[in-house]
Amino acid sequence: MKGLRNYLDKIKPNFSKGGKFEKLHSFYDAIDTLLFVPNKVTSSGSHIRDAIDMKRTMFLVVIALIPALLFGMWNVGYQHFNMLGLYADKTFWEVFAFGLIKVLPIVVVSYATGLTIEIIFAQYRGHDVPEGFFVTGMLIPLILPVSIPLWMVVLATTFAVIIGVEAFGGAGMNIFNPALLARAFLFFAYPSQMSGDKVWVAGLPTAEGVVDGFSGATPLAHIAQNELPKMASFSDMFYGFIPGSIGETSTFAILIGALLLIWTGIGSWKIMLSGVLGALSLGALLQWIGHGNPEITNAYFHIPAYYHLVLGGFAFGIVFMATDPVSASQTEKGKWIYGFLIGVFAVLIRAFNPAYPEGVMLAILLLNAWASLIDHYVIEANIKKRLKRIKIKV
Repeated sequence: MKGLRNYLDKIKPNFSKGGKFEKLHSFYDAIDTLLFVPNKVTSSGSHIRDAIDMKRTMFLVVIALIPALLFGMWNVGYQHFNMLGLYADKTFWEVFAFGLIKVLPIVVVSYATGLTIEIIFAQYRGHDVPEGFFVTGMLIPLILPVSIPLWMVVLATTFAVIIGVEAFGGAGMNIFNPALLARAFLFFAYPSQMSGDKVWVAGLPTAEGVVDGFSGATPLAHIAQNELPKMASFSDMFYGFIPGSIGETSTFAILIGALLLIWTGIGSWKIMLSGVLGALSLGALLQWIGHGNPEITNAYFHIPAYYHLVLGGFAFGIVFMATDPVSASQTEKGKWIYGFLIGVFAVLIRAFNPAYPEGVMLAILLLNAWASLIDHYVIEANIKKRLKRIKIKV
């Protein structure tokens, strides 16, 4: 590492003001601070020293995403070979390698597109490259189906960075979670690719010839079509042996990431817990209404409330999207309200609007818009409460 440090110091003048690569200063700075802790310190005023900076915080989130990413790669291969009846003949590494080949290009394109745009804007504004896209660049591939064309990944990432982040003034100023904006863009612009209920399975040469790509129904699809007997078991949905978006199928893998975020204090356990309570509350209410009422044909009234926690992208959204510190509520009481409403609206959208089976996406975006309003009223309530404790002399 010392040799790399010396090399970066040697070429630094080329990227500084007056150097021949001056216009690429933001790119150099991004690489330098990515590999090494910045040597900048506060020179005046009161300040707090900490052993971790924003880039390290973002990398911890990326590390928390790795279990879902790795399982997603394996699951892509598993779903592919299983639906073709060839899984028993494949080794673990053959299955994983197939998924790796399918998923890795999506990750690379997401990062290449987003970081290029971020570097261009940073250089234009004379700022450092923001750290936020290190997480967004990984989140976007994980919430997409493996069948997504790479040009759509470019379009969605571009929309998320320019409209979702830069239009609001840059990272840290955005109202909505950028990764969810990318998914929403694709959902409404290309609904056939982002239906939320079907997942594409790649073709493969067989003894009979080449099998074309085809779709496998997710648990959300079975519920929408009132085919509960065909739905996967709760354990399969919990561990992730089901079709779905790349990183959203395994609640177990997502929980590993959640524990890391909670243990490091990066993710808000209050938002996660309140989101779960909100989903369970409305889910239990629907189950109570549907119990003994067979005339209600909506399958969401006949599934256990806890099923909502492992369906679709609920777990992934609550852990990695709802807890985004920029777009979420900031007050402690506001976090409880914010998370609870996300859980409630996610189930509400699923149950009463079958056109949007992945309700957690719209629920989080809706509460992103309300987050500052929730914080405002929480602060106002605290002010009124404290004013009542004192006597104001007129």
